[in-house]
Amino acid sequence: MKKIIFVGLLILVFAFAVFGCGSNQQPADNGGEQQSQTGEQQQSKEPVKIGFFAPLTGPAAADGESVQNAAELAVEQINDAGGINGQLVELVDYDDGLDSKQAVNIAQKLTNKDNVVATVSGSYSGPTRAVAPIFQRAQIPMISAYGLHPEITKAGDFIFRQSFVGTVQGKAGAYVAIEMLGAKKIAILHIDNDFGSTLTESFKAYAEANGAEIVSIDSFSFGEKEFTPVLTKIKEEGADLVYMPAYAGEGAQIVRQAKDLGLEAQLLGTEGVDSTTQFLEVAADTADGLVITTNLNRDSDREVVQKFLTDYTDFTGHAPDMVAASTYDAFMVLASVMKEYGTEPAQILEGLSKVKNFEAVTGVLHGYNDLGEVTKAVQVQEVKNGEFHSYGQIDDPEIITPPNK
Repeated sequence: MKKIIFVGLLILVFAFAVFGCGSNQQPADNGGEQQSQTGEQQQSKEPVKIGFFAPLTGPAAADGESVQNAAELAVEQINDAGGINGQLVELVDYDDGLDSKQAVNIAQKLTNKDNVVATVSGSYSGPTRAVAPIFQRAQIPMISAYGLHPEITKAGDFIFRQSFVGTVQGKAGAYVAIEMLGAKKIAILHIDNDFGSTLTESFKAYAEANGAEIVSIDSFSFGEKEFTPVLTKIKEEGADLVYMPAYAGEGAQIVRQAKDLGLEAQLLGTEGVDSTTQFLEVAADTADGLVITTNLNRDSDREVVQKFLTDYTDFTGHAPDMVAASTYDAFMVLASVMKEYGTEPAQILEGLSKVKNFEAVTGVLHGYNDLGEVTKAVQVQEVKNGEFHSYGQIDDPEIITPPNK
């Protein structure tokens, strides 16, 4: 009997040991799975870093402030909407001072130290041209928000442009001059840099090919304030239209001094003067009647446009300009393709190449061609009572289709 009890006790002890060990081992396995899942979740919450540079100091600081605000607004809205599939976006931003050498140093930091997956240039053509090859070599996508020199995208397949290439906008300007404003004798007065020379070259080629006479071409330097002598000459030449690729500061002085001279020629500007704070407030009522080519239609009834105008004004206390809208769009396009294709540079590149009919603030983006150039309608605005309003839109493929090589 004692033997039977002893054997029974042995069986119970053995069973307890076996099931007890099994019971202790299971939580350890679950804990391992939980630790692994937690690690994956933490890894998935790593921020997505997007580089950005703009001229926050120097002669273009007003544009720099505008695009910096747009970049910050875009990132805030992307993150408020859940980021990139749960990952927050981190803005890695620098001031290039409108200096190409400084921009090169920034590009080296962004590609070698900051681990960005993409970059938006909020700067002018000069700095953007200088850094495009660096991002191409690093195979990190870069979108030029509004720099228009043709060489920017020729750096390679990782480089894209959000606004019109200069050859498109110059051609569109000539179309407006001849077909919409009826100009026959045209004087050109342009700023002497990449922006002015690119627009002048393409404008002149289209205008002369379509029957207009270019009576004179004059240039001026950044920061020029005195235009009376050249405007007097243009008045004596009998031009019926003055094409003025200029920035806001110089453009405001040109329209004011043209008014003082009694110059009756129609003034036709570009996106460079598309600014309420920098241009319209300075030019005041002398700007009325000015027509410009740009990519922001403030009178658009599309929801994305009106929401941006309201949101940016609430964010900054003043209305946006085209450089802000273009910068905002660049970030929103990046966010869209990253959500669908992924956050690795190669995945972003694939996504950008497949963009079709994207509802952007600056128009419906029909897509980017093999050169990274965007196709969208050109907006034509007129100043009425101190405000920009729609004058028309150019959507003719012969005008708006960018070069593919």
